[in-house]
Amino acid sequence: MVATDILVDATDMTMDAYVVLGLAHCFIKDEGEIYPVKVMEPIPSAALEAVLKGIATSYELAYAARLGDLVDGNILMRPEAFPEDSQFCDDFVDRAIAAARTYRSRPQAQNYIPLHSLYRDFNLSLERKRMLNSERIIRAEDNVKQHVYTHQVL
Repeated sequence: MVATDILVDATDMTMDAYVVLGLAHCFIKDEGEIYPVKVMEPIPSAALEAVLKGIATSYELAYAARLGDLVDGNILMRPEAFPEDSQFCDDFVDRAIAAARTYRSRPQAQNYIPLHSLYRDFNLSLERKRMLNSERIIRAEDNVKQHVYTHQVL
């Protein structure tokens, strides 16, 4: 598999496409215990613009790269700025292509982090833990009780 094989379904993209990769502090719950995990994931342009304005985020750092810097054939390549214990997010290639499209449609967002440089000045907050394997269990008690006449025409 050559590098351009990842773009078979994304014929509008090239391996030179700009994308921002973030290092997020996440958590996994296993048998009642919570474990920290560092996840590398693409950041779309709108999300980057939001966190650059100072809102609380789980991102510790961000790195601007080209798709070809992150994927070589079927091998995902970790930038040197990221710790060895960090892992790639699920569906990394698809998410990277989708994020790259956001920077192509908003090229001015590429000016926030120059290519091949790091940004670390995020408002990192772990107050609201970002759980990766959480399940939402919906119960009948969660339903909002409605007035008897709610769906009737009076």
